[in-house]
This record gives sequence, C-alpha cells and structure tokens, in this order.
Amino acid sequence: MCLAPLREVSRIPVCSRCLHAPEALSAEFFCVCCRTPFVNERPLDEQGRCALCRLGLNGFDGAYCFGPYEGKLRELIHLFKYEGVRTLAGPLGAWITSAAPRTERFDLVTPMPLHWWRKWRRGFNQSDLLARAVARSLGVPMAAPLHRRKATLSQAGLTNAQRRTNVAGAFRLRRGASVTGLRVLLVDDVMTTGATASACASALKRAGAAHVSVLTLARADRRMWTPAEPAGRRRVAAGVM
Repeated sequence: MCLAPLREVSRIPVCSRCLHAPEALSAEFFCVCCRTPFVNERPLDEQGRCALCRLGLNGFDGAYCFGPYEGKLRELIHLFKYEGVRTLAGPLGAWITSAAPRTERFDLVTPMPLHWWRKWRRGFNQSDLLARAVARSLGVPMAAPLHRRKATLSQAGLTNAQRRTNVAGAFRLRRGASVTGLRVLLVDDVMTTGATASACASALKRAGAAHVSVLTLARADRRMWTPAEPAGRRRVAAGVM
C-alpha cells in the first residue's frame, strides 16, 4: 500500500489513494467466450476461441472482470475477504458493477456459493455483497439458487486439471429453487483458471438455465509469451526443404 493520507475503513487503515479505481484489465488478444487474455492470437481458433472453450470445458457462456488480480486491487480484495473489512464492499461493488456487460440481458444475479463452514468462519460471503451491488445497479433480481454441497480443498497451488477435479460435483440446486430458462449472471470476487466458475455455471445449466455469464472483480492474468517458430523450422516441419 502507498503512504497517502489514511482514513479508517472498519478497523484497518486504507489510504485514500488506494480507494481510487485501478486500471482495468486489457489485452489486444482474448478469447471471445471466456475472455482469457493472450499475448498473441496463436492460442485462438478462427472464431477467436481458446482451447478450453473449443473443447467445451468452460461451463459458462461469457466472462467479464474489472481488473487484474495484482497490486492494489489484490491487496484490497484480501482486506475485504480475509480481514473482514466489509465496508470495502462499497468501492469494490462500484468497480465490479462498472465491468458488468450492459449489452446483455439478465433475469437473475447470483453470488458464487460459499460452503457453510467457510461462511461461518469468515462471517460473510464476499461474493454475496458484490452481487447485491451488481443487482441493484442492473435492476435485476438477486437470488441464491445453488448451494455448495461439499467443502473443497483450497484451489491455490493446484494445477488446472486438479482444480476442475476438486470442484467437480460441488454445487447443487437448492430444493424448491428454479432457474429454468433464465439468463443468469454469476458474481464472484476472483477468477484464476475459471474451474470453480465453470463448475458452478455447469450446475446452473444442468438445472435449466438458458445462459450463464460470469462477472468477477479481478482475474489472474495468466498470459505467457509463446514465441513464434523460426521460418526454417516451419518449412522443415511442412516437408519443404
């Protein structure tokens, strides 16, 4: 954090400069479906889809985020999520709302479900507070039709495949709830590989949702440079000497 003048947010001092909106996540190349950023167009097919979307491994139809999960934004999310600074829901809620897709129609806003044990330990579901801000701004009803039926391991440190296995079957429709035919906006604080969002979106679609988009406050920027092959190697590989 910087050394700008401080003001109290809950019992944790947060400088006023850090409460100014950070830069949004931007990229020249990104998947048209999951919005994953890339350094160049090589991972994308002619339709602009990444490998995961081509293989149908992402359960959601679109993904949007406010900024990169780094620097000031990451620190503020940690204060909000792990230090219990709930008053940060105000500025963070305004930031995530600014990233909501205005050209799409939604029938329901729903937060990423948190297992009851973690909610009891933390005292609140951070995604619920963010979803309330988004629902108010869009003028769309908010509900929680899913519940997290099992306490999964922390996703930190797991590979992409391990993350997907970890959250497989973790979400289920609540008794009496219905999302049949609805266009749903799923709200969470952070997206890393998208495994959790994909599992949750898949559960909504199995329950009958017509469309599921994901909106997160931050996203891990996993861009890696993939160097182009030398021209000579390409010719040899193609059988041209």
